[in-house]
Amino acid sequence: MTDLSATLRITEIFHSLQGESTRAGLPTVFVRLTGCPLRCAWCDTEYAFSGGETMTLGDVMIEVAKHGARHVCVTGGEPLAQKACLQLLAALCDAGYSVSLETSGALDIAQVDPRVSRIMDLKAPASGEADRNHWENLARLNEHDELKIVLADEHDYEWARKTVRERSLDTICPVLLSPVAGKLDAGQLAEWVLRDRLPVRLQLQLHKLIWGAERGR
Repeated sequence: MTDLSATLRITEIFHSLQGESTRAGLPTVFVRLTGCPLRCAWCDTEYAFSGGETMTLGDVMIEVAKHGARHVCVTGGEPLAQKACLQLLAALCDAGYSVSLETSGALDIAQVDPRVSRIMDLKAPASGEADRNHWENLARLNEHDELKIVLADEHDYEWARKTVRERSLDTICPVLLSPVAGKLDAGQLAEWVLRDRLPVRLQLQLHKLIWGAERGR
């Protein structure tokens, strides 16, 4: 049973369009948890590393409901670094929301509610955190989940291409390749994907195309 008195450290809760994943463009409530054990070189949410506000799970649910959206995305930071995240995910599913989880891929996803769509990163070399990939997670993913690989340069792309092919990632779930803004040109990445006939989806951060780097959008 979900304990609504359990507490979480929350950086922000806001309503926006989903900017990434196959859910891109959908009105979504984002619940950003505070804290992350990783320090990716290209991280764009460093403000979520610390601070935040302590909220009960019950209060989080009330705040989410105020926005009247069907889709909820639990993100970070690294949300699974907080134990009560698992209860939050289950409570959101119980309340009838369509729930996605954005996770770094460095922590075990085995206990995540199976109703949740897990959007899991694989860290490429330029992130500085490739040795943190928890490869055992691949066996726990299914067709309702997604893999995201953020790429900063051609070496990252070559790593991703090799990983996709050797591990047949596209047979597990959709694979999304994202260029680091200001580091890798999206057109160049598109050319590589087409040249290699790689079975992936190229994704850009829709929210940044619309609102730039504005926080909470």
